[in-house]
Amino acid sequence: MSIRTDIPDRDHPRAVLDAEGVRDAYRRWAGVYDVVFGGVSAHGRRRAVEEVNRLPGTRVLEVGVGTGLALPRYRREKRVVGVDLSREMLEKAAQRVRQEGLSQVVGLCEMDAERMAFADGSFDIAVAMFTASVVPNAKTLFAEMSRVVRPGGDLLFVNHFAAESGLRWWAERSMAPLARLLGWHPDFALSDLLDPAQVRVEAMEPCQPAGLFTLVRVRNHAAMALAA
Repeated sequence: MSIRTDIPDRDHPRAVLDAEGVRDAYRRWAGVYDVVFGGVSAHGRRRAVEEVNRLPGTRVLEVGVGTGLALPRYRREKRVVGVDLSREMLEKAAQRVRQEGLSQVVGLCEMDAERMAFADGSFDIAVAMFTASVVPNAKTLFAEMSRVVRPGGDLLFVNHFAAESGLRWWAERSMAPLARLLGWHPDFALSDLLDPAQVRVEAMEPCQPAGLFTLVRVRNHAAMALAA
């Protein structure tokens, strides 16, 4: 499995600067990511891929594929393309694909998820696991995923979304400055990803541990994809 890097990108200097910060962070984490984050994120990844496997359509885009922890769970009939900003993480994913013979993975691309080079409607399903809160602009990510998924397809997200009140709300905001240094935003809200007045959420499901993460599924309506 090779990693494509010769994909044209759109000129957007500020996004590139932000992306470099993300690259630097994950360059440091690549070697230990599976050990540090693999366990706590395992249930959310499993549930997201279960949803992808039951949905119609074979063309699947995994945004923020990282080291490929979720890749072995996709059914063999799916055709999965993974994108990530970190070449170091993608190299780990490519090694996993080779070692485990994951024929359902047809491509791994080094690419900015906010400015993807795929044509409109290239996929039936796009899934982003623990990615929305670490990109510079989550609504741009949502718009790009809407663009590259066909109308009537599905967008799935697994992420931590902030509490709206109570002790957890206070704790998340107290943790925010430190968490941002680690690339995680505990104060990230669902409204930071999508506009609830414009986007109909088809399903929301809390995931372990202790409902810390949430699986969100959105149907990609034609008007939404056109607006993106």
